[in-house]
Amino acid sequence: MPKAALITGITGQDGSYLAEHLLTLGYEVHGIVRRVALEEPERRLGRIVHLGERLELHPAALESYPSIFQILSRHRFDECYHLAAQSFVAESFADGFSTMSTNIDGTHYMLAAVRELQPECKFYFAGSSEMFGKVRESPQRETTPFHPRSPYGISKVAGFHLTMNYREAYGMFCCSGILFNHEGPRRGFEFVTRKISSGVARIKLGLATEVRLGCLDARRDWGHAADYVRAMHLMLQQPTPDDYVVATGEMHSVREFCELAFAEVGLDYHDHVRVDPAFQRPAEVDQLLGDATKARAVLGWRPTCTFRQLVAEMVHSDLKGLMGRASPLDRSAVAVTSL
Repeated sequence: MPKAALITGITGQDGSYLAEHLLTLGYEVHGIVRRVALEEPERRLGRIVHLGERLELHPAALESYPSIFQILSRHRFDECYHLAAQSFVAESFADGFSTMSTNIDGTHYMLAAVRELQPECKFYFAGSSEMFGKVRESPQRETTPFHPRSPYGISKVAGFHLTMNYREAYGMFCCSGILFNHEGPRRGFEFVTRKISSGVARIKLGLATEVRLGCLDARRDWGHAADYVRAMHLMLQQPTPDDYVVATGEMHSVREFCELAFAEVGLDYHDHVRVDPAFQRPAEVDQLLGDATKARAVLGWRPTCTFRQLVAEMVHSDLKGLMGRASPLDRSAVAVTSL
């Protein structure tokens, strides 16, 4: 019998890459989606539509414990990957209440349902480098204290401690991945990296003239989402549950991302990028840099995509998507011309 995995947030960037990865490993893959997604598959299931009938999707809402309970009572899973969240930091400032409700209650409901119905199921929680926030040390590792600077970061800290509590109090196999920024052609357009890459494509094709951004000097540890989902899976294959930082160990600024992205199409970012205070956070996180020594030593995990390759892939994918030659969601169709 193949292993069965349940993914919340399967329609998102990470969920789609994880679903692909698990399918290549022979898993039976299930996903939780909102009912409206099944009613509008063309618009809401774009990242996983190419997987077709290889997935089994179940309608439910993270805010509804009964709907989660029903899925877990009807199907057996070996592994559960809890990726779903309101993950856009700016939106968490605009609507902190829904961010807290979705991210904290949703995590609690998932853990409670797994414990009640399938306590032997291994559980993964998607933590975030935003939990470190105003960093106490650099680089950040598993023992670095948290100081979140946004409602999103706060909600992830709560989910992290909930997951740890279920591990310690009930002996469940629960792991948290403290993932630093990870991007790719499937990133949402509201995130700064995709905003830049899609903006570059639109400007190159004469569909726009500028990109408006917030803080250009914010520095992040950026990797590729397809690399990071491998680490998620590896965590649940270990003999004992634990928490891991997943990062590249390299830090780059938003300004550097802009410079490389515009250079990919022969443009100078100075001519097209405008700083707009409207996009700056009330409490900024200036820099995040991860130390993934533990993940390398215990999981045998290493990133395969460089920062330059990541930027190039995103830009060329958005270019091809706009020109209609290939879907911006199809990584295999992207020719990276600047490595």
